[in-house]
Parts: sequence; C-alpha cells; structure tokens
Amino acid sequence: MAGATFFCEESMVTSVTTDDPAGGLDPGRLEQAVLGVAEGQGFSGTVRVTRRGETVFARAFGMASRRWSIPNMCDTRFRVASVSKMFTAVAVLQLVEQGRVHLDDSLADHVKEHMPRLDPRVTVRHALTMTSGIGDWFEEGSADWEAEWAALTSSHPLYLLRSNADYLPLFAGKEPHFPPGERHLYNGAGYILLGLLIESLTGRPYEEVVADEVFARAGMTASGFWALDELGPGIAEGYLTAATSPTPYRTHHYTTTPRAAADGGATCSAADLTAFARALRTGRLLDEETTRLALTPQVDERAEKVRGYRWKYGFGLTHLLDEGGTVVRWGHTGEEDGVSARLYHYPRHDVDVAVLGNVSWCAGDMGWAIHDALVNAPAGSDG
Repeated sequence: MAGATFFCEESMVTSVTTDDPAGGLDPGRLEQAVLGVAEGQGFSGTVRVTRRGETVFARAFGMASRRWSIPNMCDTRFRVASVSKMFTAVAVLQLVEQGRVHLDDSLADHVKEHMPRLDPRVTVRHALTMTSGIGDWFEEGSADWEAEWAALTSSHPLYLLRSNADYLPLFAGKEPHFPPGERHLYNGAGYILLGLLIESLTGRPYEEVVADEVFARAGMTASGFWALDELGPGIAEGYLTAATSPTPYRTHHYTTTPRAAADGGATCSAADLTAFARALRTGRLLDEETTRLALTPQVDERAEKVRGYRWKYGFGLTHLLDEGGTVVRWGHTGEEDGVSARLYHYPRHDVDVAVLGNVSWCAGDMGWAIHDALVNAPAGSDG
C-alpha cells in the first residue's frame, strides 16, 4: 500500500486549452511530472492543480494512517505548517483595511504587555515582511538547525506550546539580529506577535478570527486548528522517516508542536488551499486596494538568484520574479516534522497548485516538478 496511487473524482488530467501567451497546461507533461516524483521518491499526500477555479488534476498517494491502513484521499486534511502564515497576514491586512491598525504603527504599542522589551522601531510592516530583525523562537536558518532543534525540544517540552503566548519565553529576551528594516530574515516570532496583535485588537482568540474572517469568507469548509491530540475528522497522521529506526516510519507526535499558532500549523484540505488562493486574488478577503498591496512583492529574500529567479517576500507570500521583473509564482512553503506543504499561484497561467504531504520533506521535489511542467524552468534546487 505504501506506493499506492488513489484516484479521485476529476483526478485525471483534463485537456486544457488556453489563449494566454504562457501556453497553458500540457496534460501529459503534468501527469508525468507528478507520477515521476510520487513513484520515484515515495511521496505521501495529495496533489491538486486548478485552472480558473476548475480542477484539472487531483490525486492522492500513500497512507493517511499506517497504523490503521487508511489511504490518503483527495479530501484528506493535512497540517500545512508555515503555509498558514498567509492566513495571519490576511487577518492583519483586514484590520489595516478597517483602520484599526496601520502598517507603520509600532508593533510594541499593541503587544507591550507580552514583550515589553520589543524595539519600538519595529512596525507591523516589519513583522509581516520578516524585516524586524528580532530573535526567533527557533532560528530556522541556522547551519546546525537539527542539533539546535534537538536542544530546544529537550529543554522546552513541545507539548506546552499550545497558544501564541506560550512561545514568548523562547524569544522575548533575545537580542535582535539587526536594526528593523535592514534586511529580510525568515522569522516566525514576528508572526507570533502578529497573532497576539490580532487577539488584542479583536478581543477574540486568533483561531476564531482566522476561522471566521479567512476560512469562512474563502469557502474553506474543511479547514481548522485541530491539535495533534484532538480527534479531528479525516486528518492524516504525520510521519518521520528514520534510517536508523527498526521500522520505516514513526509518528511526529513527540517532535512537533501540538497546536497551531500564528506562524503556522493550521489544518487544511488541498481544495481549501486552492480556494484560499483564488479568494485572495479575486477580492473576497480584502478590498481592491488592499488585495493589490497583499500581492505586491516587498523585500528581497536573498541577494542571489535561485533557479534563475529573483526571490522576494511580501505580506505572508514569497514571490518568484523572472528576468523582466514579472511575478511568475507566489505562495508559501511549509515544513515541520511529519508535515510538508506547498501552495503556489501562477498568475500568467491562472493556475493554483496545492501539494500536501504527511511525510517530512516530501512536497518540495513535487512542487518543483509541477513548476517545471508548467513553466519549463531549469531543473535545480529544492524549496
């Protein structure tokens, strides 16, 4: 069963014609790309590709529960890790739209009770674009991140991290890396603070605000914030692969945070993620002006090009730009133990891609294979 493929309603690639100059979808190339990764690398999860809101490919692979021999299906729900930073960003931009906060407000004015030492020069914009420079609750860019993650989890039991405020002791006392606005550095702590800002301004739990103002408005009927120790319906278990283990898989229950926070961890179906991408760009979540702002790249993620693209971060979105400065793709990645996710939108093709996996680090190669099938990009790195 481990390598099984499960066909879904509308699962076969449909023939697509298009009048756009990008050339649209090549059905055979797309299917070959997905199956090549799934069969060659043991992908476990689901893949969904839509164009103009219509499903052109949906297929599931592997097992949602190896314990009970339950296969992944196209409507299986998966944790999406940092992909859900997009939901936090939209919730904040909705508050900006309402005039309850401004992008260039000092973030400290809204979270001072939680982090009194926060540099008052750090703004809401800095937190959204990851240019605040503040220390992170876990420094993901570290060269020795695996050892540092092991050290963190041994000194701070993950099962205690069940709300945004629970993360504060892990970063509130850290020295900043650089002055606010100097450059981009991937940072989850800023999004934790944005979650606390949302709670402060609305008087409601972060999860409730996102469920009502993002999920419900986008038509994301299968999404929520189930914890690992809760019995949410139709949710895939996350698995680690360990070469030294006597068994090929073990669950991630002791190696990741039990509940979502504002920097990641929501649970969604692939259909819901593509519904979110469509709702965002078509004005169902934000007004026209704020939507335009939300989809505008803001800062360079890195100085060098990767795979021939310039990478820029915006408000909870990574944008890939071509040589002419045109956005080829926007979206977000998500990785944590037992969770691997991608949500991408390709503006020139009007195509959305959702890749959700329940084995560590399995979505990256799948995402790039689909990318290459769509835009014929050169083969290269993961991400």
